Amino acid sequence: MTQDEAILLLEYVSAACPAQRIGEFTPDVWGELFAPYSLDESRTAVLVVARQQPFIAPADVIAEIKARRAERIELANVVYDGNPLETGAESAAAIREIIRAAGDGLTGPSSIGASLGTAERLALPPGDDHGPYSGRAAAARAAIGKMPTGRDAAKDPRGRPCRRCGAAAGSSCTAGKRRLRDPHPIRLEDMQRAAAGLPLLDPDAEEARIKAAAAAALALRDEDQEPEAEAS
Repeated sequence: MTQDEAILLLEYVSAACPAQRIGEFTPDVWGELFAPYSLDESRTAVLVVARQQPFIAPADVIAEIKARRAERIELANVVYDGNPLETGAESAAAIREIIRAAGDGLTGPSSIGASLGTAERLALPPGDDHGPYSGRAAAARAAIGKMPTGRDAAKDPRGRPCRRCGAAAGSSCTAGKRRLRDPHPIRLEDMQRAAAGLPLLDPDAEEARIKAAAAAALALRDEDQEPEAEAS
């Protein structure tokens, strides 16, 4: 909720409870208290509280908002399939996003059978790219339009695919079946060159260049050592 929306909310409160005193700084305080919540859900909570008591305290309104959000999350029966290529932080962020969407009422109620996949599953829209996610998790995100914010490809090497192991954008690099804590060097270099507006290097050509440079350095060292051997 923005500060302007907080003022609208207070006008709503004043209309519901004309006797309630609203001071000069009341909009500032309510704006900070209600920043995490939307104007619509706050208005609905105000009506509920106004039916029960003559004055409306922010704590009572927030308690009503939280109760309704908890109810929607419970009715959604949230289940997350997970992804073996995700890090723990990525999985936690995805779960938080789905729970937040359920609290916002974007998923709607769901039976346990539907959540566990024993009922008909949601279909993925054809041709849409849902990153490294698949199955019910991707279908849910596609349906509610709440895909987690992607990584910044200009600052995070995992924001772009890895040309070494083939990891998709948003996923960690792998070696065999093991997920790596750090991305492959070429992935980091690709990010840096792309951010600088430089073309990406050809891995095979770069490897050949490094080998040639190493061979030249070795030959030069051998040439420097030959006069010393003859003098001795």
